[in-house]
Amino acid sequence: MITTTSSSSGHCLCRNVRYRFEGPRTWACFCHCEECRRNCAAPIVAYIGVPLDGFRWQVNEQEGTEPAFYPSSQGVKRFFCNQCGTPMAFQAEHYPGEIHLYAATLENPQDFEPSFHVHYREKLSWLHLDDSLHRYPGSAPADPDQRI
Repeated sequence: MITTTSSSSGHCLCRNVRYRFEGPRTWACFCHCEECRRNCAAPIVAYIGVPLDGFRWQVNEQEGTEPAFYPSSQGVKRFFCNQCGTPMAFQAEHYPGEIHLYAATLENPQDFEPSFHVHYREKLSWLHLDDSLHRYPGSAPADPDQRI
């Protein structure tokens, strides 16, 4: 489990959608699933997870306003900016109490450091990775204390 505690923020390309969070980071991974790849038009997606109780959206300078989302599958919301189209976050009922932010939207994405891969069995064959991070074939455990 990631236990770094801090305050961080992020935003979309046009800065219309912003977020801020405080508290522990519960998720730091690369996702290889087809839905995430297609949502971001990328061969791999990096996520940082945070508890919802320390997380706040800001849309059009309105604190607490939720951005647009697409329900990509049952119990899943994929948040995005309806002005510039930037994918912002993934929230799923099977990870209760958490939201998973696209790490590239962080104010300081260089501070992000992934600790595992998820849905590795869906990795594109031409993507070659040379890291020693744990590789979950599918989803990671829902309980943050059970994650590598």
